[in-house]
Amino acid sequence: MEQKYQGAAMTTVDKSALKKSDLFETSQVKYFIRCMLAGMFLTLGTSIAVMVAEKAEHMLPGSGKFFYSFMFAWSLVMINYMNTELGTSNMMYMTAAIYRKVLVPKRALAILFACILFNLIGGAIASFIMSFTNIFQDLPAEHFLFHAVEGKLLKTPLQMVAEGIFANVIVNTTVFVSAHMKDDAGKLFSTIFIIFIFAFLGFEHVIANFSSFSLAFFAYGGALPGMTVGSVLTNWFFAMIGNYIGGGLIIGLLYAWMNKDSEVYVD
Repeated sequence: MEQKYQGAAMTTVDKSALKKSDLFETSQVKYFIRCMLAGMFLTLGTSIAVMVAEKAEHMLPGSGKFFYSFMFAWSLVMINYMNTELGTSNMMYMTAAIYRKVLVPKRALAILFACILFNLIGGAIASFIMSFTNIFQDLPAEHFLFHAVEGKLLKTPLQMVAEGIFANVIVNTTVFVSAHMKDDAGKLFSTIFIIFIFAFLGFEHVIANFSSFSLAFFAYGGALPGMTVGSVLTNWFFAMIGNYIGGGLIIGLLYAWMNKDSEVYVD
């Protein structure tokens, strides 16, 4: 059973963690579906982003990454407003919940593991279906999608970890900033422009990579050059480590600690 956090008042993070735990306890199937839907929305966001980027490159060479980043940011808008479950934000929620004794470690880790797994399943299924749509037929080998994925697979483990750290610092900063916004317009613009940062810088987000790698595999009709089981798992593993450091430790644990034993200077 969860332990209630004894303090001035439960924060948004505490309430969200308890809400996730309640759904996980009462209906795991519904929780799994929400996780799969997050993978689907990331696939949708990635799909439109790479297609817009490809068109932009033909109209204005060098502009593809800018348009990709702007369009990809809408993935997080859909995920937030459709109340789905994203593994990288749950790294923050679950770590903070354990530290603040809102959830016991066993429950928090079970939620996090299930979320990441079903994000992968949802992203892979959505990517498989998307590959049958007309726009993803007969893509050229030099398409923006394939070029982007090939670049990710060439990074070193240190690069993946470092970029993963900043990617999830940015993602979870979006959660904090959105929580302070009083209206939907503020939440919308803050989400788009903050997520734009990590997308444009090309940082590694393991859940987004579930979708982009799956989409590239199915759209290409098999593995891209350099795409092996080992290279894919290496990217996911080191990106996940970086994501956990950034979202779980730097944002989740650090802010939980900074808000401990204080009723005045709180976030």
